[in-house]
Amino acid sequence: LVRADDPKPAGEIKLESYSLYFKGLVNEETAELLTGFGVAICDQDDNLLFQMKEQVHDSRVSLLEVELMALKRGLTEAVGLGIDRILIYCDHYRIFELVMEKSASEQENIALLMDDVQRIRQRLTSSFPVLVTRNQIKFVYELAMETIVSEISIHIPDQNKTCNICSDDNFEPEQMFSVALCSHEFCVECMKRHIEVRLLAGGVPRCPHYQCETKLTLGSCVNLLTSKLKAMWERIIDEESIHVADRVYCPNPRCSALMSVTKLSNSNSTKEDVTMRSCFKCGEPFCITCKVPWHSNLSCNDYKRLGPNPTADDIKMKALANKKMWRQCENCNHIIELSEGCIHIICRCGYEFCYICGAKWIRGRVCTHSPHTPPTSKFIAFDVSIEHEEELEKSIGDQHRGT
Repeated sequence: LVRADDPKPAGEIKLESYSLYFKGLVNEETAELLTGFGVAICDQDDNLLFQMKEQVHDSRVSLLEVELMALKRGLTEAVGLGIDRILIYCDHYRIFELVMEKSASEQENIALLMDDVQRIRQRLTSSFPVLVTRNQIKFVYELAMETIVSEISIHIPDQNKTCNICSDDNFEPEQMFSVALCSHEFCVECMKRHIEVRLLAGGVPRCPHYQCETKLTLGSCVNLLTSKLKAMWERIIDEESIHVADRVYCPNPRCSALMSVTKLSNSNSTKEDVTMRSCFKCGEPFCITCKVPWHSNLSCNDYKRLGPNPTADDIKMKALANKKMWRQCENCNHIIELSEGCIHIICRCGYEFCYICGAKWIRGRVCTHSPHTPPTSKFIAFDVSIEHEEELEKSIGDQHRGT
């Protein structure tokens, strides 16, 4: 290795020791922060034993940190080569102060790096710092500069690109899609298919690179989406913004708008209908408890007794029964009207109950609603099946059975 200047100061005590040269650089003139360092170790006769250059992929690193990384790496390599005496040549006065322990850093990252440097120095018999000019370590400065130049060249677009999904390597740069946060690249057609599959599965699309967890953003992918997929993605975003327990969907099949329980206004409910809400989008009323279209004149319990899929006629029938104050047998679900007699009802299925409260009638126990008269009630029992209220009332006729 040939250098124009001798880095060793005149009058220095000559020791049988090796020389460590190091330099870190940070280039802030580009759009991205580019960093790297160079290290060289020479023997007693100034023959080169070791040299290396390395990029630092950390946009938050400072110049002082890179310099200390280079020093730490150089000392580590010296120990690995079996060297026990070494002179540390540096052109950074702050590094010189820290190694000489004339001062300490209050920055945690700098302090940690210095702890590593001093710990490695303890493994050497002698490690003495020497302050020099940059010109005296010009060759390691050039090594560090090469790392930055190399890193800049990496960002120069190639003529042809390779898709990491289909592995085709003949794409022009404009035919590629790059994920902003992780920089993984894929052809536009593969990304379109990937996004569609993920959206149809109900999830937010992620970068398709193996084990990459970066989420794609709607804004960056909007040019790849059809109007249908865009609406689907927006819906997923809305769903993720509402806690699962608070999600309510409009029961109108032509709407299905997503709403939040906590944001549904109470202003569209009344004292009588405290569970009624109106869809923000289509305006149709629905029951906030049952999550079904509004069951007018029916309580939630009555509605649930109609089964999981009640027809419109079922609902009309139950509403009319409530209006006429008819009682439904809990055993067979037949509707009964008490025309005369006591409130002790015996349904045609044999089930006995109180007409007032609906409780099961137990012989020997007097219901609190029961007058002390023998059970001579007359009632009407019929199936729950109608088309119109008028037809129901007309169909009642003379179907009676005494008890």
